[in-house]
Amino acid sequence: MTTLLNICNIEKYYGSKKQITKAIDNISFQVATSEFIGVMGASGSGKTTLLNVISTIDQVSAGHIFLKDTDITEITERDIAKFRRQNLGFIFQDFNLLDTLTLHENIALALTINKVNPDAIDEKVQMIALQLGINEILSKFPYEVSGGQKQRCACARAIVTKPQLILADEPTGALDSKSAQMLLETISDLNTKLGATILMVTHDAFAASYCNRILFLKDGTIFNELIKGAKSRKQFFNEILDVMALLGGDLSDVF
Repeated sequence: MTTLLNICNIEKYYGSKKQITKAIDNISFQVATSEFIGVMGASGSGKTTLLNVISTIDQVSAGHIFLKDTDITEITERDIAKFRRQNLGFIFQDFNLLDTLTLHENIALALTINKVNPDAIDEKVQMIALQLGINEILSKFPYEVSGGQKQRCACARAIVTKPQLILADEPTGALDSKSAQMLLETISDLNTKLGATILMVTHDAFAASYCNRILFLKDGTIFNELIKGAKSRKQFFNEILDVMALLGGDLSDVF
């Protein structure tokens, strides 16, 4: 497997000289192309900060992050937005669909911003919508469809530009258990059927059980790592619970 994302000795500090908080403490790991990796940890463990520096929303204090051959820590402020549009896809907790646009227009927006040939946009939207089972409702507005259909539209929008990496930030956080399971199965399909590389931050052991591998953070460092391998999702789920118990602290903050 080829390495897509390479995190090299990154550190992130917040605060002033009088009071410095080390949110990330010398973290290094790699993500292979077409891997589905999860990042877990209690509140304050550094998982959101890690997602922010990988997504270029924030900058590291030290170290380097490579997406293939590009060192994203060296990209100038002027070029960050373009890099993000061309290389990263995002799945948000609340979908972030625009209510004034149809599902087709919501999915097409990213292609339009990337200046894709207008003749090719409809074909690309139709193709991804068919793969995600929403091709027959593309003319509807978000308020006219179910929560599950909104989720699939958000996933279609995230992958239609064929980004190198999809970042999912607590994607099931605001969902009931049935909707959460539907979304996780859709995200899993993006990975297994479409070959998408996904990094998902989650506090939820059930959501994490869909991943191939999980990194557990504690106090800004990697505390443990689990690899699913040939295990069933139920076995993997139980292993995740065991590691979270080892992490200690208030588990209600984690699950």
